[in-house]
Amino acid sequence: MPSLLAPSALLPSGWAEDVRIDIAPDGTIAQVRADAVEGAGWDVERVAGPVVAGMPNLHSHAFQRAMAGLAERRRDPSDSFWTWRETMYRAAHRVGPEDLAAIAAMLFIEMLKAGYTTVGEFHYLHNDTDGALFADPAEMSVRLIQAAAETGIGMTLLPVLYMRAGFDGAPLEPAQRRFAMDEDRMMRLLGSLRRHARGMGGLRIGLAPHSLRAVPVEVVRAMTAALPDETPIHIHVAEQLREVEDCLAKTGARPVELLMVEAPVGPSWCLIHATHVEQSEIEDIAASGAVVGLCPITEANLGDGLFPLGPFLAAEGRFGIGSDSNIALNPWEELRLLEYGQRLSQRRRGVGLPPRASGSVGAGLYHAAVAGGAAALGQPVGALAPGCRADLLVLDRSRLTQPEAEGDNLLDCAVFGGSGLPVRDVMVAGLWRVREGRHPAEEGVRPRFLQALRHVNR
Repeated sequence: MPSLLAPSALLPSGWAEDVRIDIAPDGTIAQVRADAVEGAGWDVERVAGPVVAGMPNLHSHAFQRAMAGLAERRRDPSDSFWTWRETMYRAAHRVGPEDLAAIAAMLFIEMLKAGYTTVGEFHYLHNDTDGALFADPAEMSVRLIQAAAETGIGMTLLPVLYMRAGFDGAPLEPAQRRFAMDEDRMMRLLGSLRRHARGMGGLRIGLAPHSLRAVPVEVVRAMTAALPDETPIHIHVAEQLREVEDCLAKTGARPVELLMVEAPVGPSWCLIHATHVEQSEIEDIAASGAVVGLCPITEANLGDGLFPLGPFLAAEGRFGIGSDSNIALNPWEELRLLEYGQRLSQRRRGVGLPPRASGSVGAGLYHAAVAGGAAALGQPVGALAPGCRADLLVLDRSRLTQPEAEGDNLLDCAVFGGSGLPVRDVMVAGLWRVREGRHPAEEGVRPRFLQALRHVNR
C-alpha cells in the first residue's frame, strides 16, 4: 500500500501537519493520519509542499479549446453570446473524431496541470461533420473517454440531448445538425457508454438535456425520471436574458421556474449558469439540493452577467466551477473572478462566504467549489478522507505571493495572489499525473493537437 507524507494537508477537519495518506490498491484513500511520527519500517514518499484535494471541473466543452482566443473580434455593436455562438458553430463543424481526440487530450493535460482532477464533459458533437450518423453512435464519445484514459483525468461524461432550435419548437438549424439527438437514440447511446465504462475507474456516465430551449420540459421530465437514481443530470438554464424572455413568452414561466415545477430536480442535478434568476428561484434551487455550475471566466467572456451568489449562499445553496468554453484553464482564476465580480456589483468584500461566516474567503470558496463539484459529477472525490479517490494537489510555495504562508492563508494566496498556477504535483486515483508541473504524455500529444488546430482553424 503506497503512502505519502505531507508537511501539511487540508483535511475535512481543517489544516493538519505531518499528514500520512495511505492509498489502497484501487486508488482510494485507505487512511489519513495527522501528526504522524516516522518509525522503523516506514515506506513513505515525502511530498514537496502542502496538499489539498483536487478540484472538480463540472462543465467543459472540449472541442471549444480549438477556438480559444479566436472569437474576440467585434463584428457590430450588438456583439453578444448569440454572435459568438455562430463562431462556435463554425468550429464545431470542422472537428472530426481524430481532431476531438487530440484536442481533448491536450485540454485534459492542461486541466491537470492547473489543478483540475475530474472533468464533467458536456458533450454534444454526436454526429459527423455533415450531420450524418456515425456507424457507431458512440464514436465521438469514445474519443473523449480515450483522451481521459490517456491523460489520467477522472471524467463524468454527459452526452447532450438536443432536439429543437428554440422554445417555439422550431426544427434544428443546419448549423446544429451535429448536435441532433432524440430520446430513443440517446437511450441507446447511454447503454453503449455504460458498457464502455465498466471496469474503468474514474468514469461515470450522466445525461445533459442541453437546455429548455433545445429540449421540451416534458421530455426532460420523462427521461430524467427514467434514469437510475443518482445519475448526474446537467442542464444549461437562464444563461441569457433573451432565453428568459423567450421562455416567458412561450410558456408563461421563467426557465428555472418552469424546470423546478415540471422536472424532478434534486441533489444529483447541476444547473449550469442560472445567471438570471429571481429570489424565489434562488430559494427553490437551494431547497432542491441541486448544484449550480458557475463558469466565471466564460460567463465574463460571453457577457452573460453575474450570478447572485450572496443570496444563493444565504439560502444555503451549493455551487461548483467549470471551465466551459476553455478560453482559460485556471480554477484559481475562476474562484478569483467569481468573488471579484460579486465585489464589483455589490460594492463590498467577502461575498463568497455565507452571510454569517467569517474567516478566509479563498478557503471558503475552495471548500465550496470542491464539494459542489464532487456532488455534481457524482464522483467520490473532493476530500482527503478514507473512501475518497486519492485525487490531490501538491501546492508550489515558490509560486505564491507569500511563500511562507500557512493554513488558510495558503489558499487566500493561491486564489487572490499572483497570476501563475500554484500547483507542483497532481495525483489522480493514487497515480502521479503531473510532477513538477510536467505531464509525461504532453510531448506526444502536442504534435497531434497542433495538427488538429491547423485542420479546425484552416
